[in-house]
Formats: sequence, C-alpha cells, structure tokens
Amino acid sequence: MTSPPPPQGDDFGLPPGVRDQYLQGARDQLGAIAELAERLIAAGDDTAAIDELRRDAHRLRGSAGSFGFPQASVVAAELEEAAKHWLEQPGNGVANRGQAARGYVRRLAAALFTKQSAAAPLAAPSPPIAAASPPTGEPSDVPEVIVVEDDPALAELLTFGLEARGYRFLHFRNGREALELLKTMDTRGSRQPPLLLLDVDLPALDGYSIFDELQQECPGKFRVVFTTVHGSETEQLRGLEAGAMDYMVKPMSLRVALEKIRRWVGR
Repeated sequence: MTSPPPPQGDDFGLPPGVRDQYLQGARDQLGAIAELAERLIAAGDDTAAIDELRRDAHRLRGSAGSFGFPQASVVAAELEEAAKHWLEQPGNGVANRGQAARGYVRRLAAALFTKQSAAAPLAAPSPPIAAASPPTGEPSDVPEVIVVEDDPALAELLTFGLEARGYRFLHFRNGREALELLKTMDTRGSRQPPLLLLDVDLPALDGYSIFDELQQECPGKFRVVFTTVHGSETEQLRGLEAGAMDYMVKPMSLRVALEKIRRWVGR
C-alpha cells in the first residue's frame, strides 16, 4: 500500500488555495481595522481603540508578506508605529487620527486586493518538496521542531512546510500552555535538543519571558530561534546575547524558513 504524496506548494511555496483563504481572513481583519478607524473619527482619544488597532496592525504586519503581500506588511508596519505614537503622545493630533486611520485602511485594501499587490516570486518555483523519513534510532515521540506562534495564518504556513518536509513537530498558540508543556517534555535520547521557534510577541507571556524561565529551569533542553516582526539590530542582539541560537524576522519566506530549519535540524 503506497503512502499518500506529501502536500505540494504553489509558486509561492504555499499550499494550493491558501493565499485565497488568507485573503478571506485578511478581509475580516481589514473590516475590524476599518471599524476602529470609525471609532477614532468619533473620538480620536479612544485609547482602547488605538491599542486594538495597534494589535491588529501588528498581526497583519507579521503575516501578509509571508503570503505574498509584502506591501501590505509595509503599510501595516506604518499603521502599527502610528498607533504606538498616538498612545505615547495622547494629546497630539487627536482630531486627525480617524482620517489617518482611514487612509491606512485604503492603502491596506489596495495592497491586499488589487491584482498588482501580489508579489511575484523572487525565484523560479522549486521542485515539489519530498517528505523525508525520520532518522533511524530517533525517538518517534520527541518533536524535531516546536512552533510557538499565536498568529493562526502564519502558524498554518509554517506547519504546512514542516509537514511537507516530514518533520515531527508541535505547535502552540498560547505561551503559558507552551511553557508548562515544554518544561515537562521528556527529550532524553533525542539526537539533539529540539528546535524551538519562539514568537517574541505572544500575548500574556512573551517569548523572552518563556525563554528566561526555560533557561533557569532546564538550560540547554531546547535550541531556541526567536521569531518577530521587530528585526532591529537592538532586538536581535537582545535575543542572541540572552542565548538564543538565531533570529528569524517576520514576514518570512516559507522557502527561506524551511532552508534555515533544514540547516538547524540537520536534515
């Protein structure tokens, strides 16, 4: 009996149809951002709306480029920074915030939903990814890669790639839940410590806090790579100096991410 073929990607290295599915979710996200813009038209000092706008822009910033919409990530980053500025300077430009937010909504819509917005692949499509067989002698219940990522679209993208490459993996969306299970996970007998792709910007318990506690209670148990939209030199040095193996900046190309994972895991 033959095994089913591994999932194959489109020209962007994505599962067939996943970009259309992403756009459906992005349309809902943009609708929510538009509603927040209208709240700021009514009251430019609505800090709850501004903070929600910042969070929504942050999520869109981290995912849009990974699905072939880099300009949407750029615009979302500008909106996130604007919202941060409004929170830090609550009395400045209050009357103009609603119109500014509307402008960002229009730009995001153009970046996501016009035919020109979808970036062409930077290179010719790679051959279909063949699933790899696990190395002999490796404990079948120890994951090779663990993803802690709260953005469902980006998590789906990464787990698709990991499945296509035949990796054993786990995914967590909640930082606190991930921390508890990571501390108790039995990794003895594995060829090398599992690779932990750890989102810095998790709600409630951020990636740095998770990393610090793991370092205190079970140092060396995981090889950690931070993932974040904040790719400044200062941010990257913070993670590397804390003991992380590397840094991966979102939005990310699936092909590049998988090539890095291949090098880190060793297969």
